[in-house]
Amino acid sequence: MAAVQTNVERNTGAVGRARSLQAIARERAALGALRIIGLIFVFATAVLFLFPLYWMITGSLKGPISTLKVPPELFPTAPTLLNYQQLFSRFPAWRWMFNSCLVAGGTTLLTLLFASMSGYAFGKKQFLGKRVLFVILLSTMMMPQQVILIPLFLQMKRLGLMNSYPGMILPLVAWPFGMFLIRQFMPSIPNELIDAARIDGATEIGIYSRIILPLSKPALGALGIFTFMQAWNDYLWQLIIINDSRMLTLPVAISTVTRAENFANLGLMMTGATFAFVPMFVIFMIFQDYFVKGLTVGAVKG
Repeated sequence: MAAVQTNVERNTGAVGRARSLQAIARERAALGALRIIGLIFVFATAVLFLFPLYWMITGSLKGPISTLKVPPELFPTAPTLLNYQQLFSRFPAWRWMFNSCLVAGGTTLLTLLFASMSGYAFGKKQFLGKRVLFVILLSTMMMPQQVILIPLFLQMKRLGLMNSYPGMILPLVAWPFGMFLIRQFMPSIPNELIDAARIDGATEIGIYSRIILPLSKPALGALGIFTFMQAWNDYLWQLIIINDSRMLTLPVAISTVTRAENFANLGLMMTGATFAFVPMFVIFMIFQDYFVKGLTVGAVKG
C-alpha cells in the first residue's frame, strides 16, 4: 500500500509539474504575441507620423504638374531639383536662413541666461513676496499670445524696434516657461554645495556661474531645444513686426514664396519647408539627449 501511495504521489507531482510547464509556455507565448503586436503598433505609428515628412521631402523633388496629380504620386516618377534652383536663384533664401538662425539663436541664448537667473532666484532664494510673484508669473503662461499682440506692437513701434533684430528677438525672450522649468529643477541641486561655496568666500555670481549653471545642464539643454524650436517656427509675431522682405524669417518667407507665383506651386512651397526643416532637425539630433532628459525635469525630487 505504501508503494502504491508513493507511486500515486509521484504521478500527481509529475502531472502538476507538466501543467505548470504548460502554463509557463502559454504565458511566454502570450507575452511573445503581445510583444510582436506592440512592435507592429509602434512601427505603424512611426510610419504614420513620419509620412508628412516623407511627403514634404518627396514633394520638393516633384515638378508643378506632378504635385497636383490625382491620385497623387507616392514616389516621384521624374525627380527634379528645379524647385531648389528656383528657390535659391529667385529669392534671398540664404538671407532668410541667416535671419532665422540669428533670431532663434539669440532668443535661445538670452532665454537661457534670464531663465537660469530667475529660476535660481525662485528655487534657492528667500525674499518677500516670492510666492505671490511666482504665481503671477505662472498665470501669464495661461494668457494667449494674441491678447498681447497689439500692446506689444505699439510698444515696439514707440521704441523704434520695427524691422529690427531686437524687435524680433526680445518679445520671445520674456516668457515665464523657461523660468518655471529651471525653478522646477533647482531642488535637485543640494543646498549644501551652495552653503559650502559661501563658506569658501564665493560671491553670488561665482555660485551662479560655477555651481548652478554646470549642474543645470540637463534642464538648460532641454529648455534650449524647446526655445530654439519655438523661436524658429514663430510665425505670427514675425509677420507683424517685419515688413521688409530681406528681414523675413523662413516660416514667414515660405508663405511669400507661394504668393509670388501665379499658381499654387506646391513643389516650391515644400522645397522651402524642407529647407527650413533641416537646421531644426540637425539641432535636435545633436541635443536629443538633453531633450529626453528634459521630459523628466522636476519629476523626481531629491
